[in-house]
Amino acid sequence: MLAIDIGATNIKFCHVDDHGILLEVPRRRPTPYPCTPERLVALLSERIGTSTCPRVGVGFPGEFADGHVVRPGNLSRPGGVATDVDPVLDQQWRGFALQDALTKSSGRDVRVVNDAMLAALGCCDGHGTELVLTLGTGLGLALEHDGAVRKARDVGSAPFVHDRTYDQLLGERARSEDPVQWHVLLEQAINGFAKEFDADVVHLAGGNARRVAPDSFSSSICPVVIHGNEAPLHGAAKLFYP
Repeated sequence: MLAIDIGATNIKFCHVDDHGILLEVPRRRPTPYPCTPERLVALLSERIGTSTCPRVGVGFPGEFADGHVVRPGNLSRPGGVATDVDPVLDQQWRGFALQDALTKSSGRDVRVVNDAMLAALGCCDGHGTELVLTLGTGLGLALEHDGAVRKARDVGSAPFVHDRTYDQLLGERARSEDPVQWHVLLEQAINGFAKEFDADVVHLAGGNARRVAPDSFSSSICPVVIHGNEAPLHGAAKLFYP
């Protein structure tokens, strides 16, 4: 099957087997901006068309439910994360039936979920309450309890410190400007979310997860497990083979 992880900076594509094992080195393509629904569907359908896979699992970088975009996150910014949200573009995305559009356009069985949820499917082990934080251009959050995905709010655009959001303070731009402060705030966020959701373990996934080590979270209130950037790609198979 084909796994697709849509990010605010890049889109990753990779063939995986029925157990989520990567069968090749993931390929990347820059996320196109301005990223309208039609433009994204055309790009993904083209790539899906080059694959012979009948099943496609997709992670979307915003709030997503029942096949539809609830909030598009950074995709509503016409020039990428460094630009302001465009209300017109944001409205185009809200309620858009992305899963159905990709299925019809490609002729394949396409299933779409939030990218943090896809990462959770790729790294949770099914025991207790597991919190997943994805660290990349922004911050994503997903939750599982005893192997079942639980509904959790989209936290990226929520206020974190001094009216600045989690995306602003824990995204790649903040990390590159001040790695030490970024790590301090990350540990603060981990403890806050772990307490809020009564987590037994916190999984860190996404491109910036590789920049931290488990033993650097000595004051965390629960164990922290580090995963690679491919967690969503591993998780795509579970959309079809739970």
